[in-house]
Order: sequence, then structure tokens, then C-alpha cells
Amino acid sequence: MPRVSRPRRRRTVALATLPTALLTLILAGTAPGAAVPAAASPAAAPPARADAPGGAPAGVREQPRPATRPRTFDTGPARDALLRLLPRHAGQFTLVPDTSAGDDTFTVSGTSGAITVRGSTGATLLTGVGWYLQHVAGADIGWPGDSIGMLPATLPGVPTPVTRTARVPHRYALNDTDDGYSGPYRTFEEHRRQIDLLALHGINEVFVQTGAEYPYYRALQRFGYSAEELRKWIPAPGHQSWWLLQNLSGFGGPVTERLMRERADVGARIADQLRGLGMTPVLPGFFGTVPPGFAARHQGASTVPQGDWAGFDRPDWLDPSSPVFAELAAAYYGEQREVFGDSAMYRMSPLHEGGKTGTVDVRAAAGAIQRALWAAHPGALWAVLGWQDDPTKELLAGVDTSKLLILDGLSDRYNHLDREARWGGAPYAMGTIYNFGGHTTIGANTSVWIDRFGTWRDKPDSALQGIAYLPEATGTNPAAFDLFTDLAWEPGPVDQRRWFADFAARRYGRPDARAAAAWEELRKGPYSTSSGLWSESQDSLFTARPSLTATGAAHWSPKSMRYQSDSVRRALDHLLAVPPALRSSSAYRFDLVDTARQALANHSRVLLPKIREAYEAKDLTRLRRLTAQWRDEERKLDAVTGSDPAFLLGRWLAAARSHGADRAEQDRYEYDARSILSVWGRRGTSEGGFLHDYANREWSGLVSELYAARWDRYFASLEEALVRRAAPKEIDWHAFEEAWARRTTRHPSSPSGDPHALAAAVAAALPKAGT
Repeated sequence: MPRVSRPRRRRTVALATLPTALLTLILAGTAPGAAVPAAASPAAAPPARADAPGGAPAGVREQPRPATRPRTFDTGPARDALLRLLPRHAGQFTLVPDTSAGDDTFTVSGTSGAITVRGSTGATLLTGVGWYLQHVAGADIGWPGDSIGMLPATLPGVPTPVTRTARVPHRYALNDTDDGYSGPYRTFEEHRRQIDLLALHGINEVFVQTGAEYPYYRALQRFGYSAEELRKWIPAPGHQSWWLLQNLSGFGGPVTERLMRERADVGARIADQLRGLGMTPVLPGFFGTVPPGFAARHQGASTVPQGDWAGFDRPDWLDPSSPVFAELAAAYYGEQREVFGDSAMYRMSPLHEGGKTGTVDVRAAAGAIQRALWAAHPGALWAVLGWQDDPTKELLAGVDTSKLLILDGLSDRYNHLDREARWGGAPYAMGTIYNFGGHTTIGANTSVWIDRFGTWRDKPDSALQGIAYLPEATGTNPAAFDLFTDLAWEPGPVDQRRWFADFAARRYGRPDARAAAAWEELRKGPYSTSSGLWSESQDSLFTARPSLTATGAAHWSPKSMRYQSDSVRRALDHLLAVPPALRSSSAYRFDLVDTARQALANHSRVLLPKIREAYEAKDLTRLRRLTAQWRDEERKLDAVTGSDPAFLLGRWLAAARSHGADRAEQDRYEYDARSILSVWGRRGTSEGGFLHDYANREWSGLVSELYAARWDRYFASLEEALVRRAAPKEIDWHAFEEAWARRTTRHPSSPSGDPHALAAAVAAALPKAGT
């Protein structure tokens, strides 16, 4: 088979050629969560026996930090990030590698205009800058929105030097679905912005998915598959997250080799960016996903059909105990190393969401997966998602759990959780998935986070070793991002009321009574929801498939309000009354638009039952009046979201089209981007798998072109039914939505309109709180 040039080839560097400081770091070993230089693999760990029942000795509760050691590093990447984050003020900071500090430690000191931040890594230096902005300068760089324009020309000094050390060694970020739901067609610069924000908020381990298809594509060509077969098997970028989870294949393709190479190059740059800051790029590991017919092409190979996932045929699972598994894993890791370099942490979740075990011994399979990982990356940490029944006791029994980290996606969702008992003392990170599918909905179980983090961390037998920031899409909820990441750095329990008051002050650049009142309402309402069943707030009925009995848009979302809607309505009034001097920041604009959007969304749950009553009473006049009000609120929703760049369908679609080399390829990627928001997949997936509208979101363009058009069609059918005195005609909603997903209409990529005026119009159209 002819060799195809790679996006980038990394040369192995002999240890003798490395700088003395770097050589010292490599020989000293690597801290859990610390990045591994691209030129060297992690230090080897003692091999686990094939029959080891879990590897770690009884009584081992945590992965210990290594002893404090002298260190130095290049502050250039951190300095570059600081210039991007604070272009007008970066020169007032001095960033110093702290050779005496413990791991994950920063110290902030200095006088007016001369702030010194010392830290143990480049990322920790940025975390120190973030602490300074939050606690001294009173400014916010959120995700999204910032108030740095309100900073004075000369930054204030630090009254007393402050040192902070992370309370847990692992601060992990990004769900396996983040690439699909946050933006599969993002540029490197957009990913770099994300890394800057993660470092600023204390994260040190980041999942890198972009380009993950390329090692599969390269390795499997050595195992009897043609390039054409693999391009058809690999999905388009918007759906690759679920292919890596072994849920589906092929949808939205075929992909081109050019696109895979471009994505691999972006992924390699992301990994390098993380390493430069001393953060760990968490790369996908290999656990046995193979294309159809693998066993027939390889004597002695055993594969297990994985059955159905939401209407998709899942890819086969190669039994890790098969001799060929180790060969394929070695080829995969070799190709991955060529492009992405090495790491100390790899992400794998075998048998995710109902995978079939067949006759495979899961304990033996788990051990084989870990041994294959260690053959390529000795001693590397395996990160596995804690979700539904995973990881199972059988999987945990087959691995060295001292080299495992469970990313608990259910920490704040259910009650009566005992993670130590459930996972046998295996190390885990307390996680949150407060957003599903990229829904534009405000709220999170923040009081649950605060209570459980301290309680779980301090219990006598605690195996809590980190936090895991796992919303299915990021960049939708700046308050939740700030608070959750603060848990790992605050020396004592977080006072929720005080935290939100302080957040309100820095979010808009200075204290203001109306801003404080707005955020107190939001704190009491959507940010104080309880655990028990949900970790996310309800979505909107404007985005729901039309029905008089609709209770939510996504099948898997809450079916009713999780808080008193008046809290959001009052918050909107307070935000509108914030003084004009504080309205210029992108933080204020985003929050105002988001709160107006949420107030409208909440009112949809008041308005729809009235429409139902009018229809059932056969009151055509009242039905027309109420549906006209519904349409007016939809128009206001589309207009207000159109005034902020975070809520524009046009940006999402333009990014997808930008990756196509010709019209046909551009249309294919636009379908990929549109379908994930609407039908999600084929008819069987959309209907039988209940995935239609799973990723619903209130975006300008999406509201007007899909959701409002859908409701218009439905309301017309209701009117016709009353006039004809007959049942409404059935509407094939999948066909309607599929036709929309196949469109190529253009939408604005830049915001328009006055956010304050548009939000005020929303407030004027809605009932006052309590009425």
C-alpha cells in the first residue's frame, strides 16, 4: 500500500540532545495530570499481572503527588496567552516559574501596575492571573463574555501576597460530545481561545478530539481496508464524537483525506498548545472499534456485533483478548504518536451506553486494553466516563485502578451516591453535565456542587481526586463554568450567596445594586435547582416539535419547570435597569440577551396550555389571538438572539461550509452541521431513537427558519381542523425537518440590533413577575 504523507511528523529526540532542565524533568518522572514532553514517553510503571484483580494494593486511596522538586519552564506560551487575554494590560504582569512551589500552586503579589505571578506551570501562572482578576481587579473573562474593558489603565496592587494550591490534582475538561455540540468545524484560533480560558480557570487536563479519526484511517489501511472504505466508515465531523464512543459510523460522509489531514493538524496544534502551558492533552485511546468484516479478514480475530444505538448500527468491537488486538492497538498508537505526540492520559469508555459483551470476558478485556495502552505509553492514566452502569465492576477488576481516573458524569444528578462503594475505591473526579446537546438554557445544580465537593473530598475513605467539567457543549453558561472550576482552588467551602454577589460585581466591571439583584434572582432560581433526577434545566417549547401537549423539546430533557420562572423575569427587569455606564461589555450584552431569551422560553410553557384550551373549546377567535401572540414572541426571540454573536446560526453553518473544497463537499458538511441540530440522524434515529431536537437551541436563524416555520404549519392545521370540523391532518415532521437540514440558505454571521432595546421589547411583551 502506498504511504500517504502525514499532516506532521514528529521526530524522536535522543535524551542526550535535550536541554538539561528538560532532561531533569523527564528523569524525575511526571506528576499525575502533568503534560509529557512530545519527545519522550511517560516514565514506565511496573507492569500489572494479566490476572491482577485491580492492581492497586488494598487500602490505597489516591494517586499521590510526587515530592516537590525544582522546576523551570518556558513562560513564553503563558505570556502569549496573557497577551491574547489582556492585550492592554499584559505588560503589567511579571510571570515567574516558581522552582520551590509544590505542584498546582501559584502566588500573586505586587504593587499598582506591577503584578507578579509565580507558579508551578504555565497554566498555573494563568490561573493566578485569573484569581487576580476575580478577587483584586474585579473583572471577568467568561465563557463567553468579558468585562476587561472596564479595567483601569493601571491595575490595582495586591494588598497581601496570596498563595493558592489546587485541592485536587485532576482538573479535567471536555465531554466526549463537546466537539460535536460546541463546534466540529472550529478553527485552531477558536480552540486556542478555549485553552486560554480553561487555563485561566485552573483546568490542567483537556480532552483533544479534533483529528482523532486520522490515526484510525492510517492504521486500518495496514489491516486490509482501503482508503475509500475507511472514508465511508468515518462520519463527518459533526457526528464523529459518537463514532469514537462506538455508537455509529458513516453518517454525513464520506469524509475526504484532505479534511482529515486538516483536522489532524489542528488537533496536533491543540495538543502542542496544551503541552506548552504544562497541561495534559488527553488523547483518545484504542479499545477495539473496527470496521465491518474485520474478523473475516484476520484469522483468529474475534469481534462482537454491538447492536443498535438510537437507530444506528454500532461498529463492531474487537475482542481485546484476540492476538490481533495488540497489533492493531500498537499500529493505532504509533500513528497517533506521529501526529499528536505522546501523553500521560488517554480517554476510553468500552461498552458505552449498552454495548454488547458477547462471550468476551470483560475483566480480561479491560486488562488487555490497559496493557496495550502501556505498551505504547508506559504507566499512562486511563480516563473512563462514569455514566449509567459504567465503569462496571468487571472492568475495574481487570485493571490497575491506581492508573485509572473515573470521570463521574452523574455526581450532581442523583441522590444517595457512594462513589467509593460503587467503584471499589478507584480514583474519581466529581463531574457535572449541566448542559445536554448545547441547549441554550440557564441554570445548574450549583448548591449540590458546593455541598458534595467538600463532603466527598473530606470523608475518611475518600477516593475523590479531581473535578471533571463535562457539559455536552461548552460556551453557554459562564456562571456555571466559573463556579464549578472555583471549587478546586478555593481553600474552604464556597458560600453560594456571596459567590454570586461577587460574580455580579466583576461580571460587569464594578459593583452595582441592580446587577446584584439580577444575579440574586438567578441564584435563587435556575442556579439552585436540586439533584434527584436532573442536572440540567428544562428546555424551551418554542424549540419543541409542535404538539398541544408538548412538555419539552428534547426527549431526554426535563418535562416541567425546575424553578420558579418569576426569578428569571425579575432578573430581566433588574438587568435592563443596570446603568448605561456598565452596559458596554460583551459580558453584559450576553447576559442580557440570554436572560431575555430564557424569560421568553419560560413563557412558552404558560402560553401553550392556553392555546390548547382554546383549541379544545373550539374557540377559533381565541386560538388565532393566542397563536398570533406565540408567533410574536418567536419573532422577538429570533431578533434578540440575533443581537449577540453567541446565538447565530449563520456562524455555525459558515464554519461547516468553510471546510469544503467544492460546492458538493460544502453542502455535505452543511448538512452535517444542520442535521445534528435537528433530525440528528436518519429517520430511525430521529424517530425510533428519539434524537430529533436533542441539540435544540434558541439561535437567531434557527428559530425563524425551522422552529417558527414548524409551529406555523401546525397552527395552520389546527385552524383548518376547526373550520372543517375535522381532526387535524397528520404532518410528517421528520420529512419537514430533513428538508430543512438539506437547505443551504445563508444567515448572518454578525450580530445586529440593539440588545438593550430588543430585550426591553421582550420585557414589555411579557407579564410582570407574579401576574
